[in-house]
Amino acid sequence: MNQHHSVPASLLLDHLQGAIARGTDPAAILALAQVPATVLENPDRRLPLEDFGRIIKASFQHLDDEASGFLSRPLKPGTFALMCHATITCPNLRRTLLRSGRYFNVVTDEIIFDLLERGEEAILAVRTVNRRQLDDRFFIVSLFVIWIRWASWMIDKPLLLERINFAFAAPAYAADFDSMFPCRHYFEQRENSVVFSRRFLEMPVAQDTQTLTDFLAHAPECLLTQYKTDNSLTATIRHILQRADSSESVSFETVAARLHMTTQTLRRRLKEEGNAYQEIKDSVRRDMAIYHLSRLDTPINDIAELMGFSEPSAFNRAFKKWTGTTPGSYREKHYRG
Repeated sequence: MNQHHSVPASLLLDHLQGAIARGTDPAAILALAQVPATVLENPDRRLPLEDFGRIIKASFQHLDDEASGFLSRPLKPGTFALMCHATITCPNLRRTLLRSGRYFNVVTDEIIFDLLERGEEAILAVRTVNRRQLDDRFFIVSLFVIWIRWASWMIDKPLLLERINFAFAAPAYAADFDSMFPCRHYFEQRENSVVFSRRFLEMPVAQDTQTLTDFLAHAPECLLTQYKTDNSLTATIRHILQRADSSESVSFETVAARLHMTTQTLRRRLKEEGNAYQEIKDSVRRDMAIYHLSRLDTPINDIAELMGFSEPSAFNRAFKKWTGTTPGSYREKHYRG
């Protein structure tokens, strides 16, 4: 079975924790979804994505709760749809995300969304008030899946992620995160957050009330797969740089040759996508720097050398431009304590 079109039973087990805490027999939800209960017997077994979509919908129906039992008070069916209607008239993604956060502040005090802008990055962080002390890893993951793919649909293009942070340890199904979140994943962090380029915040909303009707008719199943495939030249170059021993050593000319293009053609096509090679290269170097900063036994001066900077001061200046803070401050805030 294609891994990108299936999910492991361990993920399903995490999804059912909210229902179990409510005293619901998982077999009742599986029966409503027309999925045999034997699927739970082997955590390593995989089930089709279509089955998982039916189970999620069955959970909403059986529990009368779009939070699947993970909150102390249910989110009534229609909560997500009303949020979509409340944001469909927003002019751009920034206003969309801000309004959706305010919407959830009104309907519940147990989910808090924060949109931050630091340097060239946008950070969408989510906090939950886990009053019943449940294992809510799946709930956090599902919130990000929903928001990222809904945001992609709103602007009619994939929201390209730089990295995603989770406050919990890597779950048994962490290998599936490559298809859920095509970016770098960091676990046991101080917050749950997803990071992407600020340029996406300026992108206009491309949907209207008519397209929203069709979107909601196919939710939540339509949110279980990536919104379109990112075949952009930008994504291809990021892929090349991420797999190089040192992104600094990969020249523009080298990339052009790898892609069988002239440098003029590559520059023109990147401009058409609204990007430049140096911007892509900087974003990859930033992510690598953050990876090294998470390893507390690596001195910052050594990281500067690993990143190809001749002087630590040059690394400090570049990192502050990328993230809005110095490497030392970033490490102190996100990885110490």
